[in-house]
This record gives sequence, structure tokens and C-alpha cells, in this order.
Amino acid sequence: MPVLVARPMLAALLISAAPALGAPRVAVDVAPVHSIVAAVMAGAGAPDLLMPPGLTEHGYGLKPSEAAALAEAEVVVWVGPGLTPSLGGTLDALAPEARRITLLEEAGLRLLPLRENALFEAHDDAGHDDEEQAGHGDGHDESGNDHAVEEHAGDPAHGKEHGQADEHGHDDGHADDGSAHDHGLHDPHVWLDPRNASAFAAAVAAALAEADPANAALYAANAAAFAAETQALEAELAPRLEALRGRPFFVFHDAYQYFEDRFGLPAAGAIALSDAEPPRAQRLAEIRDRFTDGAIDCVFAEPQFDPRLIATVIEGTATRTGTLDPLGAALSPGPGLYPALLRGLADGLTACLEPPA
Repeated sequence: MPVLVARPMLAALLISAAPALGAPRVAVDVAPVHSIVAAVMAGAGAPDLLMPPGLTEHGYGLKPSEAAALAEAEVVVWVGPGLTPSLGGTLDALAPEARRITLLEEAGLRLLPLRENALFEAHDDAGHDDEEQAGHGDGHDESGNDHAVEEHAGDPAHGKEHGQADEHGHDDGHADDGSAHDHGLHDPHVWLDPRNASAFAAAVAAALAEADPANAALYAANAAAFAAETQALEAELAPRLEALRGRPFFVFHDAYQYFEDRFGLPAAGAIALSDAEPPRAQRLAEIRDRFTDGAIDCVFAEPQFDPRLIATVIEGTATRTGTLDPLGAALSPGPGLYPALLRGLADGLTACLEPPA
């Protein structure tokens, strides 16, 4: 099946073109979320992308042109401070009057707790049955997610229930290597669950309809079409990924939990935390012990980060290396980036984990 990636010239037009008459000016933080918003806005306008996908989002500073786009925005869509903590103050300073849509605070999304241990506990079925993973049947409720955990970042009850040692290997919500973080209770990489993406598209359509009632029907229709396409994409990827179960792998930083959980393909661990902060010596020692026993088939680098740390970890082992990218660094921004991103993750996992012929 062909990958739906916008051509570079078309993508540039999508990002920079002025909105149609009556459509609000929209600014979005990261490329995958921008892709979802662009799909919802198609035919009415095009959102501005604030952070290029080839750079790490965790500590990015806006360029003057990006800051100008933010200052002109009537609507700002961002994941939240758990992903881009530096952006919160910038939003307050440059777009204080803009309507703000925070992905991690939208109802209908399935939120997962942060994992801060170097090694992850395996879950046999990741909370899904085969029918759900394959996308068979309706597979979705009205929010786009048949088992959504409709909790919001900052909900202390959720953190107490899900952030402790009983279920996810956390003893008190802090990293096992002694590092301290305050990035919220939930993993912010929510877009990598396709059902979250569908639920968020619906939320964006509703918010845009309030700001632009003339295009409300268009936004709703676009969100419904995006949900249908995304459900078909989940059904396409599920059997490919099911064939890879049981083959242990590590990721560079803990950005893929939602993808792992949706498709029942859990990673064995991550070299760096969810915010990509460099690992401390204790964490590296724990990871190195796991690799030296030959138990890890593959470790995945990311284009945004220096691969030398991975080379150090796997030195002297038979572990293979591959590349995964949660942002789409090599993809052209626009509506086609999101499906291409998920297919790219499936391709990367298959290339490294599939047994040689």
C-alpha cells in the first residue's frame, strides 16, 4: 500500500498558506499533532507548525518565524508541558489570548503513566485482545476508543493508582537511577496510539467549530474521515506487528509506550527516560547487564539523538540495531505525515526484529 506523504512543495504550502476566509489561524507544536490538525482543517485552512520534526521536542527553542506564527495564532494546539515544558511560558507571553487546546487534557484519550525504570515489566497482552488489536468489528466507542481511560494529566488519583510499584515497577514515582523529574503523571507521547489520534481529531474539530462555526460541518466530516482511515491503518499494521511478539527489544528513549500498548508489542526497556534526559551511571549499568546476557534482539536509535551511546551499550554483543522515529524527522509535514509515521514505526520494527530468511 503506498505511503501517503505530501510532496515537499505541497507540504510547504500547507504549513505556510494563509487560512481561508473565516478560518482561524492555528499553530501546532509538533509534527504528528500538526498532521492530525491539518487533516481536520483540510479545505478550510492550514495550521502553522512550530517545531520542525527533525529536532528533539523536549528542549526546543522557537525561531523568530515560528514565534511570529505563534503570536498571530487564534488557536494553539499543543501536547502539554510534559512534552515541551519550555513552550508553556512562551504561549503565555506570545499568545495569551489564543484558544488553547492541550492534548493531554482532552477527554476520551487513553493515558498511560510515565515509566522511569530502565527495564520494563512485560505485559502478556498489553490489555487488548486480538480482535481489538486487529481493529475488527467496530473496535471503537463514540470517542474513538473502546476502553478509553478518560483521565487528565494532573489528576492525583490517577497518579496514585497507576504510578506506583504494584503495576508498573515504580516505587514512588521517581526514577530508579536517582534522577528527579516533574513532567506530569502521564507519558506525553499520546499520538502513537491511533485511537488517541482519532479521539483528538474529534476534539480539535469541536474546538475549531466553536471558533469557526461556518466550517463546523467540514471539520466534523474531516475528523470522521480521519478516524475511519486511522482505524483501517490499525487493522493493516496489527497482523504485521503481531508476528514480532516475543522478540525483546530496547528503544533509545521511552517514547513508544502507546504504540507498544496498542499493538501488544512491549519494549524490554529504554536507555533514556521519556524526556530523553541522558541516563545516569546506575541506569546504564543495569541496561548493560541486560544486554550482555544476549537477551535483547535489537536496540533502536532515533534520528534526533547521537547514536554513540547505543554503540557503547551493545559493544561486544550480538544485538542488532535499527531506527525508530516518534516524530517523523524524514517525512514532509502535512496530513500525510501521521499515517506515514505509524507505517514507518512498523517498518523499522519489522526490519530489525524479523528473523533473517
